[in-house]
Amino acid sequence: MASNRSMPLVFEKHSPGARATDLPALDVPETAIPDALSSATPPALPELGQLDVVRHYTALAQRNLSVDGNFYPLGSCTMKFNPPVNEMACAMPGFTGLHPRQRDEDVQGALAMMHQLRLWLAEIAGLDEVSLQPSAGAHGEYTALKVVRAYFNDPQGGHSPQRKKVLAPDTAHGTNPASCAMCGANVISVPSRDGLVDLDQLRAMVDGETAAMMITNPNTAGLFDGQIGDIADILHKAGALLYLDGANMNAIVGVARPGDFGVDVMHYNTHKTFSTPHGCGGPGAGPIAVRSFLAPYLPVPQVRQHTDGTFFLDYDSPKSIGKTRSFFGQFGVLVRCWAYLAACGPQGLRNVGQTAVLNANYLAAKLKHKFETPYFDPGKGRFCAHEFITVPRELLDRGVTLIDIAKRLIDYGIHPPTMHWPVHDCLMIEPTETESRATLDRFVEVMLQIAGEIETDTQHVKQAPHSAPISRLDEVAAARSPVLTYAG
Repeated sequence: MASNRSMPLVFEKHSPGARATDLPALDVPETAIPDALSSATPPALPELGQLDVVRHYTALAQRNLSVDGNFYPLGSCTMKFNPPVNEMACAMPGFTGLHPRQRDEDVQGALAMMHQLRLWLAEIAGLDEVSLQPSAGAHGEYTALKVVRAYFNDPQGGHSPQRKKVLAPDTAHGTNPASCAMCGANVISVPSRDGLVDLDQLRAMVDGETAAMMITNPNTAGLFDGQIGDIADILHKAGALLYLDGANMNAIVGVARPGDFGVDVMHYNTHKTFSTPHGCGGPGAGPIAVRSFLAPYLPVPQVRQHTDGTFFLDYDSPKSIGKTRSFFGQFGVLVRCWAYLAACGPQGLRNVGQTAVLNANYLAAKLKHKFETPYFDPGKGRFCAHEFITVPRELLDRGVTLIDIAKRLIDYGIHPPTMHWPVHDCLMIEPTETESRATLDRFVEVMLQIAGEIETDTQHVKQAPHSAPISRLDEVAAARSPVLTYAG
């Protein structure tokens, strides 16, 4: 590993006796630390003044690629801009000062917000009821499948508890099979044809043991499957349900409602569609929306409204699957979601979906002559949705890898797209609706510049990055023998 670093490490800034802060007095009784737990010497931590600490972390942040500082076309992840108004709303004292144990009458504003958000999300989905409780997209999948299982296991519903088979297209998100396994369901992959569900294969696979099919639409190939109505009919005629993984909802929000094309249950990824934002593994929110016949099985509590206009938490739901998270969900994330929806309004949400699709098709059209796009062919009426995949065979045949292209993008201050998914040797590119045309044009310019470099000076690309704080890593050695301590 070669280092291009120009800033000293924090240990090298050590100034004995410097202090960045004074700790507040203890608010609990002070007790002696047992000798067995007490160190004879203080930890060897660097001592710095407050300004040095601020500059240190600011410098570290500037070395990262982030949505706030860089174009981030990470396909399938929808790395869109997170408006500061969301953070302002979430930081309001009326929200941050709440405690989940307070009485309903003392948190009417919070309950009103959750109630309205629930109604908005139901309307956007074209479904009847919503639970705000799941705390991530995958958790939403798990919760939705628990609801589906409870529906089929309900002895009063006359259904079959033998329905334990869940279908998932080979273009589905990787979390779908894991969620099924967590719920004790058997997952069967449905083949695709030209990036879309093979209907003949689907008809042959659906039977009396099929509980549901989990579909992502638009799918991970960046295509909206216009057969979705036929898919729903095939499942419903067999007594099965259609589940929508809402990870790619950003492409159709405000334009198409899943309930209108046959979906029975779905989840939202609020960090993708509603900019809540991504959070380094958490916290998140994954609300689920369902048709009315599934509503009795949703988690408790639900926020409801009395006839006098006040709001309350309703635990009276005997068929509920119970709680899938402590308290009522990720409240701060839900506030951000509400703020985003309130700021956009119906027409703004429609513009989100339309612009996300426009931006992706613009990039695909600009790049396809150098970066082959197997599913994008405007001449044949094949367009992408919010993202597209390219498999640059001609460039890779010159001896470079996708990793080489990704490392070279870092030199230009651009985060690499998703690589090798959903097919091998592909780049999945998603610009989102928040990027300007100027940003998109610069990305095209950079990608074509890299293509030209591969054709004339392959080694220059294979040795990238050249201007990053850290040059090309031996990633295998870094993973197997990481250096986690300062050696001095």
